[in-house]
Amino acid sequence: MSSHSLVPQTSGLSLPVAQMRSVFHPGDVERKLARLQEAGSQREYENLRAVYERMLERGPERFQVKPSGVPDMAPLYEHLPNFAEVLDDVKRHVALAQDSRDGLEVTPMLLLGPPGIGKTHFARQLAELLGTGMNLVPMSSMTAGWLLSGASSQWKGARPGKVFEALVEGEYANPVIVVDEIDKAAGDAQYDPLGALYGLLEHDTAQSFTDEFAEVAIDASQVIWITTANDERGIPEPILNRMNVFQVQAPTPSQARAIALNLYRGIRAGHDWGRLVDPEPQPAVLDLLAQMPPREMRRALMTGFGNARLARRSTVEADDLPRAAAAKGRIGFVQ
Repeated sequence: MSSHSLVPQTSGLSLPVAQMRSVFHPGDVERKLARLQEAGSQREYENLRAVYERMLERGPERFQVKPSGVPDMAPLYEHLPNFAEVLDDVKRHVALAQDSRDGLEVTPMLLLGPPGIGKTHFARQLAELLGTGMNLVPMSSMTAGWLLSGASSQWKGARPGKVFEALVEGEYANPVIVVDEIDKAAGDAQYDPLGALYGLLEHDTAQSFTDEFAEVAIDASQVIWITTANDERGIPEPILNRMNVFQVQAPTPSQARAIALNLYRGIRAGHDWGRLVDPEPQPAVLDLLAQMPPREMRRALMTGFGNARLARRSTVEADDLPRAAAAKGRIGFVQ
């Protein structure tokens, strides 16, 4: 098993590739491609042939990464204070994979909570911490039930699903896949959009997941699954039973101020124009931002920074923020 080193992706954290892992068997693909060639040059098979050729061109090996030690997660606890319980769970899984040749295995998780509290942002931060890629599957905007598992190549406009794409087109055998707003998945009697998850969320059955378009077994057993929902009542019980369920609360007022302060500093540090604005925000600015859901804080801050620069000021003032967002944005704070 080959081993390489990746460039660190988060400060102070070295992320070596634990090993290379095959996510499919090239022989399976070669047999499928040979059958297509025997069938002639029908145009309906062109997309399928291109997928098989692409698979063989890229090969089956993908990076299976894990942090080299239990990472310093203090910045994440500070940045996402209302996700402490979830971060505790991640830390346990990372610790299990240390000092061994095992890959990082994380039990699928469901993040339950009101809109705008940062569930999807948390998933992005986790993917960065673990050094693997992230793929977002928004169930609320699904136009077809086969988004996860692909559609038969015999259907017009069919294509592989998101799981196949993440593993075959991506760089990692253990990407983070976020199924966003899983409770919004709308199914009909003909097709259950969550049907593929019954097998994908089980480690053993996920080892030979078959996309309906490519019809080639893919090893999806190392995928790190994060699902989000506002209400668990819309999620089938067998799927709930396959996940660790975390009730994520809206941040307390003090946590909201901390989140706003970190956002201000982070945005300022991430832009060259940041040197033209004050290193720390005004207390009145934090007071206003703390009334907004975390999702809205960044937009409000960007408006505030822009208004301050238009006025040739280095200080962002409360009046620079969009008041309408603050007025409607009062979230159910935890006392």
